[in-house]
Amino acid sequence: MFNTSAGDMMMDCLIDWGVDHIYGMPGDSINTLIESLRKVQDKIQFIQVRHEEAGALAAAAYAKLTGKLGVCMGIAGPGAIHLLNGLYDAKLDKAPVLAIVGQVETDLIGTDFFQEIDLVNVFKDVAVYSQMVMSAEQLPVILNQAIRTAYDKKGVSVLIIPDDVPKFKVQRHARQTNSFYVQSTILPQERDLEQAAAILNQAKRPVILAGKGAKGASESLLAVAEKMRAPIILSLPGKGVIPDEHPYCLGGLGLIGTKPATAAMEDADTLIMVGTSFPFTGFLPKNAKTLQIDTDPSQIGKRYSVDVGLAGDSFQTLNRLIPLINNNNEGTFLKQCQKNINEWREKLQEQEQDDSIPIKPQRVIHALQEVADDDAVLSVDVGNVTVWMARHFKMTNQKFVISSWLATLGCGLPGAIAGKMAFPNKQVFAICGDGGFQMMMNDFVTAVKYKLPLIVIVLNNHKIAMIKFEQEVMGNAEFGTNLHNPDFARYADICGGMGYKVEHPDDLLPVLKKAISANKPCIIDVIVDANEAPLPAKITLGQATGYARHMLKELFQEGKIHKPPL
Repeated sequence: MFNTSAGDMMMDCLIDWGVDHIYGMPGDSINTLIESLRKVQDKIQFIQVRHEEAGALAAAAYAKLTGKLGVCMGIAGPGAIHLLNGLYDAKLDKAPVLAIVGQVETDLIGTDFFQEIDLVNVFKDVAVYSQMVMSAEQLPVILNQAIRTAYDKKGVSVLIIPDDVPKFKVQRHARQTNSFYVQSTILPQERDLEQAAAILNQAKRPVILAGKGAKGASESLLAVAEKMRAPIILSLPGKGVIPDEHPYCLGGLGLIGTKPATAAMEDADTLIMVGTSFPFTGFLPKNAKTLQIDTDPSQIGKRYSVDVGLAGDSFQTLNRLIPLINNNNEGTFLKQCQKNINEWREKLQEQEQDDSIPIKPQRVIHALQEVADDDAVLSVDVGNVTVWMARHFKMTNQKFVISSWLATLGCGLPGAIAGKMAFPNKQVFAICGDGGFQMMMNDFVTAVKYKLPLIVIVLNNHKIAMIKFEQEVMGNAEFGTNLHNPDFARYADICGGMGYKVEHPDDLLPVLKKAISANKPCIIDVIVDANEAPLPAKITLGQATGYARHMLKELFQEGKIHKPPL
């Protein structure tokens, strides 16, 4: 073990931690590490991306999908800076990621050398652990600490490694630590459980809002819902915690949510928040008794006033609550909510069957629903496409990954690459808008190079359509949102994949089936209606007024309103 190079020992440590692939791009300040990585390529696969941002986004998505450490790598200077967007995505969505970042050699640090920047301060905000390695003996020790901290804090650890350090030999006197991380179960205090039960047993119109922290606790969540006769609303990261068509599910909340969910929140007298720190508090009840369950006590009451906080694991906490619940409400509220959601689903179904040309985006999601396996991986980009997937794709057991808190455009394709790395035998779809896809489309060749048979569905309306809608509801004229797009289907072919263009709704299913059977990376370029607005579940007076102002501006600008002749 000793008298080997620090770079080689680092690779051994990564293997001990179960790391089997790293996303990155070679370069001068990590060339020594790349050589060590080459020696273990049978155990750790190096996925060469075309942009470090794609690598960081893929590492974040891998961590979200699996709970395992995602690892990415970049050189000093520009490579490090490119990593930041993906690392912030991991930070905000609480995903364990390790970033290995090169730096100029130790004797050049502080000399304003080529590509030298202050990496310690660059990563200061994004990381839960960040250290510059200054000796060979230090490297394996702080690598273990970095990974342990990323897992424990559910965040980003950064190792900044000057390029000469990995060449040095690790001497026998080096400190030894091991690849070991201990987990614990967090449980709420008994008095808090009793206070929570007292509130729940008095509730007449209870509503549960569940987030991604409720994943793994679905049965317990449903048991509480049944005892409370409480409908369940899901945050966007929580989509899939229970099946979308479960009788207790009202769908999502907020601008991308459902009208029945909004109505239920307005009428609720009791709110139970499970594993979510929901930011859009304007959609939460105004005068409801509230309890919040979260493993992180600092999140409880952070955004919305609560009456009781339960600091604990969702599964364990809900199981401790169940015997204490004795709610005798008649279920009238639940029945009304179920009536509302059934009527809402009928309206969604009508939209999904629309045969209009250009194709309605809702119709695309319906076609995807018909071909997606029960265990498919769905990597969803940001924009209008988020709305269509949140409302119209009915989750069963699929895995759903998105940039939820950073909401960064371009996450769809890297997420699909990570999905295929994590689950090579499952269907993997990237569902993207044309704006989001173009941000990272260069890494489609990465999928081709590594023979990752994923399918990218591009909803192509030649616009940054969500921003167009936002401008309009503000009462502004549309500006700066038109896109000049390439032929995405031809691009797929040029890259060595397969490309299809779809302009008629009847062609959607046949093309999707062809793409699945092709077993190659595919892009399906679907021309969709640019004027299909992702209307919120409930339109406010301000939104309606703003849209009316916008329409008036458009009429004047287009010269469609003329003064009467004299």
